[in-house]
Amino acid sequence: MSFKNVSNKVDFVTLEQETLKFWQETDAFNELRRLRAKSSKRFSFIDGPITANNPMGAHHAWGRTYKDLYQRYHAMQGKNLRWQNGFDCQGLWVEVEVEKELGFKNKRDIEQFGLEKFIKLCKARVLHYAAVQTEQSMRLGYWMDWNSPDELRRLSSMMKDDPLQEVTIQGANGSISGTVEQVVGMLGLPEVGGSYFTFSDENNYMIWKFLKTCRDNGWLYKGRDVMPWCARCGTGISQHEIVTEGYFEVTHEAVFVKFPIVAKPQGSSETLGVSETPRVSEKEALLIWTTTPWTLTSNVAAAVGPELTYVKVQHEDGWTYYLAKEAVKNTLIGKYEVVGNLKGEEMIGWQYAGPFDELPAVVDAFDEASYSHRVIAWKDVGAEEGTGIVHIAPGCGAEDFQLSKENNLPVIAPLDENGVYVAGFDWLTGQHSQEVAEVIFENLREAGVYYRKQRYSHRYPHCWRCDTELVYRLVDEWFISMGELYDKPREEVTEAEKKASLRYQIMDRVDKINWVPGFGYDREMDWLRNMHDWMISKKRYWGLALPIWECAECGHFTVVGDENELEERAVEGWVTFEGHTPHRPFIDAVKIACPECGGVVDRIKDVGNPWLDAGIVTFSTLGYRHHPDLFQKWYPADWISESFPGQFRNWFYSLLAQSTVLGDEPPFLNLFGYSTMLAEDGREMHKSWGNSIEFNEAADKMGADTMRWLYASCKPEQNLLFGFGKGDETRRRFLIPLWNVYSFLVSYANLDGWEPDSKQFSVSGNQSPNRAHAELDRWILERVKETAVSTRTALDKYDAEKATQHLEAMLDDLSNWYVRRSRRRFWKSEADMDKQAAYRTLYQVMVKFIRLLAPFIPFTTEAMYQNLVRGIDANAPASVHHTLYPDAHADELDQRLLDKMRLAITTASLGRSARSAADIKLRQPLAKARVNVGSQQEQADLQEMADVLAEEINVKEIVVVSEVGELVNYKLLPNNRVLGPKFGKNFPKVRQALMALDPAEA
Repeated sequence: MSFKNVSNKVDFVTLEQETLKFWQETDAFNELRRLRAKSSKRFSFIDGPITANNPMGAHHAWGRTYKDLYQRYHAMQGKNLRWQNGFDCQGLWVEVEVEKELGFKNKRDIEQFGLEKFIKLCKARVLHYAAVQTEQSMRLGYWMDWNSPDELRRLSSMMKDDPLQEVTIQGANGSISGTVEQVVGMLGLPEVGGSYFTFSDENNYMIWKFLKTCRDNGWLYKGRDVMPWCARCGTGISQHEIVTEGYFEVTHEAVFVKFPIVAKPQGSSETLGVSETPRVSEKEALLIWTTTPWTLTSNVAAAVGPELTYVKVQHEDGWTYYLAKEAVKNTLIGKYEVVGNLKGEEMIGWQYAGPFDELPAVVDAFDEASYSHRVIAWKDVGAEEGTGIVHIAPGCGAEDFQLSKENNLPVIAPLDENGVYVAGFDWLTGQHSQEVAEVIFENLREAGVYYRKQRYSHRYPHCWRCDTELVYRLVDEWFISMGELYDKPREEVTEAEKKASLRYQIMDRVDKINWVPGFGYDREMDWLRNMHDWMISKKRYWGLALPIWECAECGHFTVVGDENELEERAVEGWVTFEGHTPHRPFIDAVKIACPECGGVVDRIKDVGNPWLDAGIVTFSTLGYRHHPDLFQKWYPADWISESFPGQFRNWFYSLLAQSTVLGDEPPFLNLFGYSTMLAEDGREMHKSWGNSIEFNEAADKMGADTMRWLYASCKPEQNLLFGFGKGDETRRRFLIPLWNVYSFLVSYANLDGWEPDSKQFSVSGNQSPNRAHAELDRWILERVKETAVSTRTALDKYDAEKATQHLEAMLDDLSNWYVRRSRRRFWKSEADMDKQAAYRTLYQVMVKFIRLLAPFIPFTTEAMYQNLVRGIDANAPASVHHTLYPDAHADELDQRLLDKMRLAITTASLGRSARSAADIKLRQPLAKARVNVGSQQEQADLQEMADVLAEEINVKEIVVVSEVGELVNYKLLPNNRVLGPKFGKNFPKVRQALMALDPAEA
């Protein structure tokens, strides 16, 4: 049976569509699962869930390529895998998009619309985009236990219509029935199969268990703190969510303001040659600077650096100012004179008048605390920006709030959850904090304390979901304590200290993990050393219902650990809740009895930080609660992979923290991280910039295999520049040369009527009678075995880039050396033993090579395999992805032959380069080429390969020389410009002496 004819011109996108259809018709993926189901070897992978909220981008395909590549690789080693994709479902990312669809502006719109309706739309959106992303992932060639996209769309539509209508879906072992809400809540369970969804009942209840364990250990607490706050979304933003990626470059109207000094109490001295208790002039002021004018309403103190040098400046405007010496030039305008110097510590305790002391909220706060504005010390004050005197508003800044606790300062909190001034702020009450800058400036002018303003560009935190600039608010939130960071080396931390600190327990887990790239270990440890307590609450609607029931009477709070405990504790509302998933609003109906005072207790209305959802999946998806046998089988995961810029503090951290609370082992053994995708122009991808590429566009124009090879061959620790130009270069560099070799084999085999022995694909048969040809055949067979060794070694270390380098080098040797040097053997008319050996060799190499390539480019290799193997032998595995990955051992290789041919290839390349450097075309024959190599063995090898080399570089003779000097002519030329001035009148003698020397000896 001959091969199916192929063209040397290939449309990879069409080929991929045909292959997708073939996989579907043959049920290729499920057949692979059946083939490996009973294997005792396992590879456990936990997928970092993709947010099912929009179509996939090209950047998602990068990470999913790695995931598919390594799962296919381990499956081809005969291992059993779980093959479970994950969808992230809950949180602001979904809520904000649903709000946009509904035209909502803030949280009040949601409450007026109704929580029940809003939540079902969030669920429906997730199901819809899960279907979209499932189809896109399939297009990428990503093999997983996918739900039917049509079924997901059906569930999405039914969820919108009526979540309580009955539905039946096909599960892993039979039909699953229930209301739409109930069935959707079961998605991802072992009995249902398919992708896991973080909105599932099991995922939510597993987090309940985690939080109850935190409560039992004393790590869960309610805290009052100043937190980053999104006024549009009406919720706090945790430190995890805004570090690095949450900051954007913005320009604000910064303002310089005078704080008139009213007293310099006993003990403070300017060291200006004045009396011990300095006299205060009528127009003396501290000069401060702020980029957030709205916070001036809540000022309570001014901070100076105790060791900084400050100056007293008399200005032509009649005022005397105090500011840091280093800040004078960048701050003051007009004429002024520095009349004195003092240290910051000498200013501590000075009292001043605030800019808005007349506001009722300020009056009440100061009266209650018997307080007046004063100067305090803060070691972190610098003079690099501003005036070196920092305005402190504890109700408007996290560091300010900490200083208030250290210095017993009153706290004035001016804003409500919408970023609007609350009652007590007089003419500002009801105005939005982001819209009052000019009004405040005008008020400062009228009060005579305005100095000047400036446009100031800096990095400022934004909401990671809606891009709104954040404010800082004093709020009650729920936290998990990370424990103290001890001021001593980690190895000196005692077991008792470690037991009290979740932070150090997590560090011990980090030690047990293999981090790729290696700097991932350092980044995770750095995060653990510097992170604050984990804020887990959100004042939103769609998400984990925090299982915390807080008593309004006595303040005691109860954490419920699962659905059974909730039913046992419920004193009201269970009937309303029963049959629903543990989400708002139905979970809010359940009330329990306070175990301390007996009062009836409501659940707090907060939902959970979405990283709780993703971090619990090593437990919820592996059957921790109900399938201990499965959990024992698959935990911990052998490998996880995600983009690392943000995940050290998000998913990686969340996995580590939750597994540390619930168990003794790390949740994964190997972690592979990769960087960020940028556009070809090196900028971030943005639709408005015209450089953004959606996944569908890339797959349709570039082809999935081109994308996959581009992804796999890049340096994962560096940002990837992605675009159609990069795709074209990748296709030209690898896929087209690969196809050319394949089409060459098929075309000439069909022309000659050559067919492989269907029963003996790996048997070499008779060798070519031509000694050189026989050696060439043996070499390429060894070369593909060597590639199998090196590729396996790289993939075992999760180094796809190195693996692709080995595979590209193999293709180069196959195409540009073996095939090129063997073409005459295929071209000749007689079908002699030499020609048969060439066909047999090239065929065997190609079959093995496409198996090596299969995890990387599954479409192209499948098409080649079906033609070269399956089309010849119906008993061969039905898919290339059902075969085993080629195996070889380094100690079995004919290293002498490999070294000999590598030397010949390198020498030929150097010879052609020498011709090019001398501008002598290859077609022009030369008399001889002289070659020097280091060892006697290499000299002997070159002598044996002399005829081949002579042909390659078009010379009549190859001369192997033992000394490199035989290849080089030396000439000594004195550097007149250097030696002339140095030797002066003696230089002619020096030059003459140099010219008399033997250049080679010199």
